[in-house]
Amino acid sequence: MTENRDGDEEGIPEPQRISRLTDLAGGSVPEAAPEPEAVLAAPVARAVTQPGAGPESGPEAGDEVAAARREFARLLGEFRRTAVLVPFDHSESLWTADFNGVRWICAFSDEEALARFAVARGDAAREWTYRTILGARLLDVMVPMLPGPGGVALDAGSADGTLFPPVAGIVPDEVAVDLGLGDMQGNSDERGTR
Repeated sequence: MTENRDGDEEGIPEPQRISRLTDLAGGSVPEAAPEPEAVLAAPVARAVTQPGAGPESGPEAGDEVAAARREFARLLGEFRRTAVLVPFDHSESLWTADFNGVRWICAFSDEEALARFAVARGDAAREWTYRTILGARLLDVMVPMLPGPGGVALDAGSADGTLFPPVAGIVPDEVAVDLGLGDMQGNSDERGTR
């Protein structure tokens, strides 16, 4: 397989093709393919909604909230600086899945993670087209182009998966959904909804 990292001046690199996804994932193709939403709903180790949102009691809870916020900030910063693989569906659009009223762009940390996703869907036999896109570009440019609330699901369906939801501090403010919880730093200010 040849990796194509050259891109045009305005945007996204040329598509790449993956074949032999079953070999990459080290598995065989399942007989029945689950729906994209079922794969997205599979265990996600780090589902980020709003660090610190939820019941708190005592100083230990405050320390846990602060630690969770620091960990999230680290994950978000790392994701924004990392080029990830974004597959295309059969109509040559970015692969997305609707789940709980949010459209999620499915992105993968590497070919093996994409291969595991394809195998889980029962779709490893087909040739997958994908592009390498910087995480910051997905959050800042691609998510605002989605109809309705949108976020990014990194390595959907895996134990190492992470969700970057449409909340302030993750996506641009103009497309963030106001959950009534304030922004990522704990401030309570007005946010628009879509």
